[in-house]
Amino acid sequence: MDDLNVLAEEHLTAARASAHGRSAHLVLQQPPLRQTVIALTEGTALDEHNAPPAASLLVLRGSVRLTAASGDAELSSGVLHPIPQERHGLLALQDAVVLLTAVND
Repeated sequence: MDDLNVLAEEHLTAARASAHGRSAHLVLQQPPLRQTVIALTEGTALDEHNAPPAASLLVLRGSVRLTAASGDAELSSGVLHPIPQERHGLLALQDAVVLLTAVND
């Protein structure tokens, strides 16, 4: 069993030490389900990419902006939000940790 608070702290520390400002850890993989903890330092972005068939983002720490053609969403700690079914990106508005839950083909 993984403690998300411990993982959030570990990966935020790793992201702060990384030249790329991010760190990720696959928490659970039970195909087709995947859950990943992603830590990003303030200003770090995940470039636009395709959406899986179904996904959600839970902000564990900090705040992020989920960007998409259909509109951006600013999400803060504790917020659970669906990933739009279109190309999208993610920007850390402050040091942040999210839990990405995705169903892949």
